[in-house]
Amino acid sequence: MKTKHWIIFITLGIIWSSSFLWIKIAIEEMGPMTLVAYRVLFGLLFGIAVILIQREKMPRTLKAWTPLLVLGLTNVAIPFFLISWGEKTIDSGVASILDATVPLFTIVVAHFLLHDDKMTVQKVVGLLIGFAGVVVLMSKDIGASTGSILGQGAVILASAFYAGSSIYARKFTEDTPGIFRSMGPLVSATAVMWLASFFFEAPVKVPDQSIIWIALLWLGILGSGVAFVMVFYLIHEIGPTRTTMVTYLFPLGGVTLGVIFLHETLTWEIVVGAVLILASLVVANWSSKES
Repeated sequence: MKTKHWIIFITLGIIWSSSFLWIKIAIEEMGPMTLVAYRVLFGLLFGIAVILIQREKMPRTLKAWTPLLVLGLTNVAIPFFLISWGEKTIDSGVASILDATVPLFTIVVAHFLLHDDKMTVQKVVGLLIGFAGVVVLMSKDIGASTGSILGQGAVILASAFYAGSSIYARKFTEDTPGIFRSMGPLVSATAVMWLASFFFEAPVKVPDQSIIWIALLWLGILGSGVAFVMVFYLIHEIGPTRTTMVTYLFPLGGVTLGVIFLHETLTWEIVVGAVLILASLVVANWSSKES
């Protein structure tokens, strides 16, 4: 990974790890489908603005649009809904921890479906160290959550969707312009989630608190707009396995924000887990001059 990759990787981790806190804030006032509907709409509007400014030409064939529309469901609408629904019953910090399981799914799927992203001893060791850090973090927070089995399962299922989608994006969006790899999926996600909101959560809630609007704008513009540009860039630059390791930063940001804003206690599990997670990133991405 080059310096520019590390800068984008860390920035992406900061944006997405904070999203769990904003989801927790917004889910207190609205249903998960409506929350996601607003989020993807704001992300799409951001993408349209970027496309107009850059004067990018839109793909004109069904073949080009098909993988983008599929990703709108598998990489946006479904996992966004699952995480938002899960956070109705689990803490934001717990959700951020569980979402760190994405690379565990990705490394296995990529090994079988991609020719240039195979499992190596170094990757496996790095992933295992990171997973150990996740387990340490989970050991206290997961056990402390009551009535949250389904919520935890929903977030883990979302991680599986993210992993599969990253492989799919690598295989089928190689020739798609970067901005459309990022924004194209938001078209189908926006359409599906607004229809679902009017059908399952009518009447659709219009937020009446400024903090909720801030949460939705953050999740939409940064979490779904800027972040999507970054993640699809990284998928094609450094591969889906290394890209999805950004989820190992989620517990650090998610738990830290929980301590600061939700008054959660800073425990030894958080400190040890953080050290292990950072070590996993170094191990999995280290390369000698010879290599």
